[in-house]
Amino acid sequence: MDHEALRRVADLLDERNRVDGEIAALIQRPMTSGHLGEWIAAEIFDIALEKSATSAALDGYFRSGPLQHRSVNVKWYLQREGIVDLTSPTVPDDYLVMTGPTSAATSSHGRKRPWRIDSVYLFDATQLRDDLVARGRKVGTASSVRAELWAQAEIYPEPANSRWVLTEDQVEALRLFTPAAKRPPVP
Repeated sequence: MDHEALRRVADLLDERNRVDGEIAALIQRPMTSGHLGEWIAAEIFDIALEKSATSAALDGYFRSGPLQHRSVNVKWYLQREGIVDLTSPTVPDDYLVMTGPTSAATSSHGRKRPWRIDSVYLFDATQLRDDLVARGRKVGTASSVRAELWAQAEIYPEPANSRWVLTEDQVEALRLFTPAAKRPPVP
């Protein structure tokens, strides 16, 4: 038994629990990637989140912008592995998916999942579901989405999807969640 490694992990968990507590106080929900992703998306994209975080199909509604009043399910994947967890049978209008770096869906052994946002994608839920069904793919947890659809849905950092063009303020807010080395300097 490696007591030194166990002690170090316990100390790091104490530190993480303190940080998670501070984040939970800010977002008013437990600190998980799901809850934090919903809060970040709500702040940046002006989403009115559902009061209860237990709704499986949708997280809220866009309050303004080109998709005002449309329902949305927010996802934050710490790595983009080409999959999206789709809800069924209830379908939101849109999926807003924030991801960390692109990675193949392989074993996580020896890897890390940094808490960052490298890209944001906006999928029309009905079109996404229809594409999966037409290709005979599974609709549900870990649905495999074609690379072409990811490219078409991207709104950050490359604005390929004309359904939502980010404001400079939104771009700056998203840049806060990129690695510090890639952030532009503060003026």
